[in-house]
Amino acid sequence: MATILDNDVQLDGQNVRFTLEQLWQTMELCKDQAGSLATGLDHFLKVTLSYAPGLFHCYDIKSLPRTNNDLEQLFGSWRHHQRRCTGRKVAPASLVVRGSVQIVAAIATQLHSFSASELATVSIEAWQSVRADLNRLQYKRNQQRQFRSFPATYLANLEQKFLQLALPP
Repeated sequence: MATILDNDVQLDGQNVRFTLEQLWQTMELCKDQAGSLATGLDHFLKVTLSYAPGLFHCYDIKSLPRTNNDLEQLFGSWRHHQRRCTGRKVAPASLVVRGSVQIVAAIATQLHSFSASELATVSIEAWQSVRADLNRLQYKRNQQRQFRSFPATYLANLEQKFLQLALPP
């Protein structure tokens, strides 16, 4: 199976899937000969088949990371870049809030240099929606920081809001 997934012969996703499905069928047919390993083989086939729908895209899209380790390497290199840019020992806290956009942008610009006309085709509504989501996340993060910095004030404001909700108008 590893030989098929390594794809040294550079097959496309459909052919890799076809080859792997042939192997799965052979394993299913020979299950009776597996003896005590038959239960494990059943589990292996069940789990592998559940992953099958998303398993073969990486053979059609060359820049798509093939494994979780490859994806972690991609994220790790981005974190390393962020540490180098900021001079910090750890990735910046903004990674939690804005990382979903920053990582996608960083990866996309490594693969393709976008012109102004390509960037202008982006829907303004979609951009504003993403900005609103990011601002909402940033607000929540700021609230957490305010609680850590001024817990008494934060809790007093929270109690005041609760009392306003609890009391009739």
